[in-house]
Parts: sequence; structure tokens; C-alpha cells
Amino acid sequence: MRLAYPAIFTPFSDGQEGYVVEFPDLPGCVTEGFSMAEALFMAEDAASGWILGELEEKNQIPAASDIRELKSPKEGFLSMVLLNIDANSKALPKTLAEYLAAKHWNGTTQEDREIDFGRPLK
Repeated sequence: MRLAYPAIFTPFSDGQEGYVVEFPDLPGCVTEGFSMAEALFMAEDAASGWILGELEEKNQIPAASDIRELKSPKEGFLSMVLLNIDANSKALPKTLAEYLAAKHWNGTTQEDREIDFGRPLK
């Protein structure tokens, strides 16, 4: 399933390079990146995780707002973010045993693979 949601990209207020990204249609879905490329990657990841969480809870997915009807922030800009929900759900381990086996085999850690332990496994 492919979806697109508008996101608000706001430069960091402390003058450092990077952006905070918020999704008006996905309550509480906020992330950041220290470059435009990282902000886009993190935005896609955060929004996909938010949608997957709603699907797992059997909740309705909110419709995406028309970006033309949203007000652009004074600082920052609006952009659509494309989500590939199928690809993100297949990338997650299905069980803890599967994750641990992959970790042992690859010799990697949570930080190496950017794994979110707060996300429930299927």
C-alpha cells in the first residue's frame, strides 16, 4: 500500500542544520533529521510506523489533507511524503527470536540497525 501525507518541515530553531518534521494528519507523529536527506528518511519512517501501528490496532487511517489547503509555516515549508507501507512492514522481524537470530548472525546492535524497541513485533 502506497500513501502520501503532507508534512511540515521546520528548520531547527537553534541555528543548527536540520529539520523538525510534523504530520498534521497523524497526531503526535513528529521526527527530525540533521540534513534534508535524513529528515525525509526519518519522516517516511515515522509516518509509516504511525500508520502500521494504527493498522495493527485495527483503527481507521486518517485521510491525507490536500496540501493546497494547508497553510505553509512562516519558517519552513510543506511537502508530501510518500509512504510504502508494505515494504516497511516486511522489513520488521516477525518474532523476537527472528530478531535475535538476525542480530547474532549479523553481529549488529540496535543502534547499528536503527531498530526501535518501542515498536511491537507482530
